[in-house]
Amino acid sequence: MADTNISKATKSNMTDRVDDYEVGARQTDSATGQKETAWMNTKATTYFGYYKSIPELKSAVDALATWIVGKGYTAENIMTEAILDNIIGWGEDTFNSIMWNLLVQKKVYGDCFAEIIRNEKTGTLTNLKPLDPAKIKIIVDSNGMIRRYEQHSQIGEKKLVTKFEPHEILHMCNSRVADEIHGVSIIESVQWVIDAKNEAMEDQRKLLHRNVKPIIMFKVDEDNQSKLDAFIEKMDKCVAKGENIYVPKGNVEFEIVSVPSNATLNPNPWIQYLDNTFYRTVGVPKVILGGSEEFTEASSKVGYLTFEQVYNREQTELQADLWNQCAIKIKLNKPASLRNEMLSSEEKNTGQVGFQPKETTATMEKE
Repeated sequence: MADTNISKATKSNMTDRVDDYEVGARQTDSATGQKETAWMNTKATTYFGYYKSIPELKSAVDALATWIVGKGYTAENIMTEAILDNIIGWGEDTFNSIMWNLLVQKKVYGDCFAEIIRNEKTGTLTNLKPLDPAKIKIIVDSNGMIRRYEQHSQIGEKKLVTKFEPHEILHMCNSRVADEIHGVSIIESVQWVIDAKNEAMEDQRKLLHRNVKPIIMFKVDEDNQSKLDAFIEKMDKCVAKGENIYVPKGNVEFEIVSVPSNATLNPNPWIQYLDNTFYRTVGVPKVILGGSEEFTEASSKVGYLTFEQVYNREQTELQADLWNQCAIKIKLNKPASLRNEMLSSEEKNTGQVGFQPKETTATMEKE
């Protein structure tokens, strides 16, 4: 007889418990104290695959780069303008297209590189040639200062290594933190969201497909394998083409294997949530990409105003990198701002609850 005394109950071995969510600890990729420390982006091809395959990721990254350099630039003087006008990259580039290319790489890979080519006699900048971040190794000394860059390539079975001094490479990092010796790809933090959204969309696609074109289970009274194979081939072709099927009565039975529709498992809210999370994470509002059906005029303006801070920072960093590494001083032209228009609308519509002048300017005053 079973012992029903509750005081003698024992706890389980905990093999079926639900673990609490934990984020794994990580250390920075910094100098190790040795004479040289090398780092190469081993996830570069994976990140590039995401960029080429995920439409919303490509659109967001491309749009950000376009907003940063799309309005062009103003050179410091006529000489600088003449130099930049003659930069051709791989032969068909312009200075603007090279900057756009590098900004996309910076976001996708975390780092972007371009070879700085100068006139051997005068030292004047003659060209900037973008390089593949997947093939560039960063070498730092024991203090974490960049010592050189190495371009690793392969021709057939022969491996080639081309070394560059720091002043020979234009190198821009994305969101470099602490003492890391490289930048951080935006895909690193948003990869889970992208995977979850695409899994949900793939499941929804299969669900809709199976409701329109269900699986048919045939029950065939036939032992001859060759005849059975011929029957399978014929039925698959008929089903694929949506044609009528004719079989002798009594020889074959069939059953429709359909996917039950369940409104409580509607994936659309989950997909929408992941979509919104994605755009918040990459820092590019949907309205910037041309979407308008889900937004009011007020929310669109707020999203636009918020995005101004994002591309302003990127423009400032790009200008500083060009000056510090190439001795090229330019001023990137800014897209149209809505700040003044929003403040004007607030003054005209006193009943509108929205952004007030003091809310668009950072202050130290306490309310």
